[in-house]
Amino acid sequence: MASNPAIHGYCHPQFSEVRRLFMDNFIDSGEVGASVSLCMHGEPVVNLWAGHTSWTRLQRWKEDTLVNIFSGTKGVTAICALMLVDRGFLDLDAPVAQYWPAFAQKGKEDIPVKWVLNHKAAVTGVRRRLLGRSLYNWKTMSNALAAQQPWWEPGSRHGYHALSYGWIMGEVIKSITGKTVGQFVADEIAQPLGIDLHIGMDKKEHSRIAPIILPVGIPEAADTWRLIGACVTNPLGVSSSAMLNPITIATGVNSKQWRSGELPAANAHCTALALAKLYGALAFGGEVLEKPLVSADTLRYATEESSFGHDYVLKMDTRFSMGFMLNQKAEAGRFGPGKRSFGHNGAGGSFAFADPDIGLSYGYVMNRMGSYLLMDPRSQRLIDAAYRCL
Repeated sequence: MASNPAIHGYCHPQFSEVRRLFMDNFIDSGEVGASVSLCMHGEPVVNLWAGHTSWTRLQRWKEDTLVNIFSGTKGVTAICALMLVDRGFLDLDAPVAQYWPAFAQKGKEDIPVKWVLNHKAAVTGVRRRLLGRSLYNWKTMSNALAAQQPWWEPGSRHGYHALSYGWIMGEVIKSITGKTVGQFVADEIAQPLGIDLHIGMDKKEHSRIAPIILPVGIPEAADTWRLIGACVTNPLGVSSSAMLNPITIATGVNSKQWRSGELPAANAHCTALALAKLYGALAFGGEVLEKPLVSADTLRYATEESSFGHDYVLKMDTRFSMGFMLNQKAEAGRFGPGKRSFGHNGAGGSFAFADPDIGLSYGYVMNRMGSYLLMDPRSQRLIDAAYRCL
């Protein structure tokens, strides 16, 4: 059992239980470094950080320490798309090929943008094995996906587009704006909101990033074992191609290439406060914006359930809207009681969401990865505590 860590930051007295359980994560759950933030109607009420940036414990976690949030990036990219919908530049019902003509081949001509966001597009990965360095070559990856035949009949079922989501949506967003997703985030989201959020980090900022500590030992969750089994038994199958092609996804997360490149499905780096403020601004406006980041009508449409059931890639039941995870049916995948809550997790445990009905937004980031596919218990206990404090 670890000793009590020094907890830094601010916590409104109403949410003191969140602070106590955040400390407990370090004492009894093996937390190394982490931060958690809560906003009510866009206004911060909790912003805590503690621990260290690595196993060596030589450098303390700071207020501006950044960490990779893996698939939490998908929520950020979805927000970019919804902003373009609000501005009249993007139609989610239109074919991807309307914005990215190269996509119109191998039976993909009529796949709408919304099927990429809700994981029904059936372009989850590339069938042929790719070299590891391909992960950081945008043209190589986009060309490979443009030439890819769907893994199943598009629209008939859903399967997690773990990496391909980012390149496909990146091509759509670039065709409309002339900007990469990282540039759009910097110009249209991070700078206006004043939040520490990046897709593609300047090398001068790499020193602020806490290295990811990969999980060791036997995974605790049966769902994780099931996915590992699918990847191992069929290394060129749909699950392995989506999750591990190129294989660099599992080994390169602390490299300079990963930090500086743009993977709009997997490599955003940020603080917990940035996530809480982002989801708060999206749903409520908050302290910077006079109105929400996207309109209520657009957000309502984008956060309705549009995929539910057996996930062809993850080999478990999942539930998605247009770019966001929704509360799952299983208890292990729920983030509070909110019926309209939406957000996104990241591999290893990071999480962000908003509950529009009560005005709550939340962000949690950490460097030691857990082995759960959906909700990590460390974050789950903080979310549950937040609701008890209301």
